Amino acid sequence: MSDDTRIPPATTAPLQAVLTRRTDAETCADPSSVMTLLGESDGAQGGFTAYRSSFAEGAAGAPAHFHTKATELFFVISGSLRVLVGEEVTVLNAGDFLAVPPHTPHAFAAAPGAQADVLFVFTPGMGRFDYLRLLGRVMRGEADPKEIAESADRFDNHYVDSPVWRAVPDGSA
Repeated sequence: MSDDTRIPPATTAPLQAVLTRRTDAETCADPSSVMTLLGESDGAQGGFTAYRSSFAEGAAGAPAHFHTKATELFFVISGSLRVLVGEEVTVLNAGDFLAVPPHTPHAFAAAPGAQADVLFVFTPGMGRFDYLRLLGRVMRGEADPKEIAESADRFDNHYVDSPVWRAVPDGSA
């Protein structure tokens, strides 16, 4: 093999391990949930964002939205989470896993009469911790809600109207 046909070595740095101890994890709280920021990597090979949300009974969660680049993974640690995926609403219970691919409208809230403790992972991550911090500030009335709309492309979070989600009974959607 001649030198001009060799594949050059990769020029990107390898991914680094990410370890966050429970006692060191940052939390963001709003009136109905607590988000524990577990780890994030914006590496050239994709990266990820991982956080845990504990939703109070009746917590509204997230309205209908989609991501153009990220796949969002849900793992219900305990309790029950009502979710919209496309045009279908279902309930995830402790131990259930869901992967929502890009461009798929989805929403979530604590299921009626239940709390929910959920692990969320996004890949790629895109620095979403800053989005979660912004969301907490908006929910607490410390920031203008239009900042969320203005950050849609930066955080790959695009809100949409979902008649199916709006029709969910008892106001939890």
